[in-house]
Amino acid sequence: MRINDIIGALNQWAPPAYQESYDNARLITGSPELQLQGVLVSLDCTEEVVQEAIDKGANLIIAHHPIVFKGLKSFTGKNYVERTVIKAIKNDIAIFSIHTNLDNVHTGVNRMICDRIGLQNCKTLAPKSGLLSKLVTFIPTEHAQNVLDALYAAGLGHIGNYDECSFQVKGTGSFRPNDQANPVIGKNNERELVEETRIEGIFPSHIKGKVVAALKKAHPYEEVAYYLTALENENQEVGSGMIGELETAIPTASFMNLLKEQFNLKVIRHTAFHKTEVKKIAVCGGAGSFLLGHAKGAGADVFVTADFKYHEFFDAEEKIIISDIGHYESEVFTKELICNFLKEKFANIALNLSEVDTNPIKYF
Repeated sequence: MRINDIIGALNQWAPPAYQESYDNARLITGSPELQLQGVLVSLDCTEEVVQEAIDKGANLIIAHHPIVFKGLKSFTGKNYVERTVIKAIKNDIAIFSIHTNLDNVHTGVNRMICDRIGLQNCKTLAPKSGLLSKLVTFIPTEHAQNVLDALYAAGLGHIGNYDECSFQVKGTGSFRPNDQANPVIGKNNERELVEETRIEGIFPSHIKGKVVAALKKAHPYEEVAYYLTALENENQEVGSGMIGELETAIPTASFMNLLKEQFNLKVIRHTAFHKTEVKKIAVCGGAGSFLLGHAKGAGADVFVTADFKYHEFFDAEEKIIISDIGHYESEVFTKELICNFLKEKFANIALNLSEVDTNPIKYF
């Protein structure tokens, strides 16, 4: 196996197109063509993590947080970022980051948090728009199902818990082949009328090339008529944060104890317990203060996240309980999430969970 085999599977799970504009989720060091020796999964990539990979014989580090967020203009080892990159390159270790793209998919970081808390009926808190496109094409009716099957296989028509979603209507297609044409139906220089099926379907914009290639390969016509339209619809499976419900309402203090137990917390920063019981819970791994308005608007009793600043706590306004559990603490189990995914995809690779505590924050 090669490193690119692992990257391909991870990119299919959490497409790079879903990362935030400021992010750098990608292969940061190393060649994707390197033969895979072993994988080390970590929340962060530091010098200590690179050394751990060396010691364990792993030449691929998969880290949630990118070690490089912006361009580096020198490699002199003047800070931990440069030293980490230098150490990885010198030891032929590839570093791959799967960050906000994994935050934004519905089976990613926030779903993991929901599962640890025991939430049900989980939905994306702030779905993203502008990530979907629509295909309209026209197919001779007798070939319509074969083409549709190819389009479905390419990723067209997946909406939430449903697949093979499309709209079809029959009509009459008209065309006249010229002298250079090689028509499947009809004759050169003669108008042809054919019963055709108009098919419409939605797909994630980032797989446009795959969908169009499948259409052209499966369609019987020499020239394929189709339209592509960018949509502003929200993609309910992609976005920031999640919201769900406990099976039954429980006392607020009991919920906080549940958080401490499930996330191995020493302390929780929170706003006043203005509710005696809670049931509807919003979550966001890492820094989630930007979602407070969404959590309040969705009627959440508690918002579980991290990195709230002092003045931002006032914005709860006794409409919601903010529960800041810490950035590292909210995301450290992402290591297990990634490992479990890879175990299901690949049976014969050496997988290691990093044992290095990369949390830069200590509690006295």
